[in-house]
Amino acid sequence: MGENRMNARQPTPDTDPGFQVTPWMHHAGGWVHRHPRAWIKLGNLETRIVGDAIADVTVDRPIYVAGLARSGTTIVLEHLAAHPEVATHRYADFPFLPVPYWWNRWLSLVPGATEQARERAHQDGIKVTSKSPEAFEEMLWMAFFPDIHDPARSSVLGRDASHPEFEAFYDQHIRKLLAVRKRRRYLAKGNYNLARLGYLHRLYPDARFLLMIRDPVWHIASLMKQQDLFVAGESKEPRALDHMRRVGHYEFGLDRRAINTGDDKLTAYIGELWNGGNEVEGWARYWAAIYEHVADALEQDPALREAARVVRYEDLCGTPRDTLEALFAHAGLAVPGDTLEQAAAGLHAPTYYQPRFNDRERSLIEAITAPVARRFGYSTGGG
Repeated sequence: MGENRMNARQPTPDTDPGFQVTPWMHHAGGWVHRHPRAWIKLGNLETRIVGDAIADVTVDRPIYVAGLARSGTTIVLEHLAAHPEVATHRYADFPFLPVPYWWNRWLSLVPGATEQARERAHQDGIKVTSKSPEAFEEMLWMAFFPDIHDPARSSVLGRDASHPEFEAFYDQHIRKLLAVRKRRRYLAKGNYNLARLGYLHRLYPDARFLLMIRDPVWHIASLMKQQDLFVAGESKEPRALDHMRRVGHYEFGLDRRAINTGDDKLTAYIGELWNGGNEVEGWARYWAAIYEHVADALEQDPALREAARVVRYEDLCGTPRDTLEALFAHAGLAVPGDTLEQAAAGLHAPTYYQPRFNDRERSLIEAITAPVARRFGYSTGGG
């Protein structure tokens, strides 16, 4: 949760400050969430009024960072967002995301308080302020596709998907964000975009995709750690659960939902495993389902494969300079060598936890994930 969501009150010993949501943010966010059609109309009104400001703005080679949560998407987002040509959503854009031009103009007129970066709720060492980049694009998708997070329905949007009203609004939204930030390139982090790669590439044939993946054993260990953390945090701070629903983060917590990649029975089974407390098998089958979908999408679509670059978390940590250089090059962003060196110096494998699986659990993870993991260059699915 972001700095702008922190409550001014002092946290009690039973409350994690990372999960606190201010009363103002709670009520304003609920207002936007409950009235999506009204805010779509307001966004369209904004577009008409600021038409001159965006008349010459085009969406040039948008950059999409996507991956199952805990695969390194936030770190990549932060490095890309620091580039002077790039605009992305920030924590401060919530809750009035549908009107980015007006809201950002208003924020520019309001004297900003001095902020101290604080560790986000994930407790992973990443510190944020209200100006930090964040994944808020999902609010737009939910406004136009209200069932997009229903596990009983396929979330896949391929090249044949069509929603003209959304497509016009989405394009105008990006142009307004670029105009008000005075930037040329749009950047979005969205884990759920893994199920929309074909659709996004149809909308923007020059888009660049950076797809994050991580060794299954370490990845599942991190996912399980976050699930425990978010369940505890949302249980102590009920407003946090409402907030996560409003921004479209269903990866963890009391309302965790699996992305349905087209197999209804498998998605339902994953939910049953989670609900039954079988976290290891549930996450292993989910990891395999998500990345099998990604592998199939890239294999079956040469144009998408050319537009995408798979980035392994282990390469980002093990050979950070070379990986960052390739990542920026694929995105079409020029970066000085000293900037790359500085960025690479801060990247390393996590040291604050270790996988604690027993032999049976490791064998189970490997048996389920190995066939998919090998498609991405991992020797086994067990690390």
